[in-house]
Amino acid sequence: MKPNFEKMTRKELKAYVLAHRDDQEAIDLLMSRRSPDSEAVWYDASLSQAQIKEILQKKIKGEI
Repeated sequence: MKPNFEKMTRKELKAYVLAHRDDQEAIDLLMSRRSPDSEAVWYDASLSQAQIKEILQKKIKGEI
């Protein structure tokens, strides 16, 4: 018997999907809960190219 995916938190559902990668129903529900903008990083449009370059270099190094 499958667990009730609707009652699972996103973290619980993600753990379930990682353990049951062939369960398409769980995968579909997990993807439907995803918010693309929640992971987006927004930067001020007034940043100079030098500032953007510095931010990206820090990001690559894992400093931010």
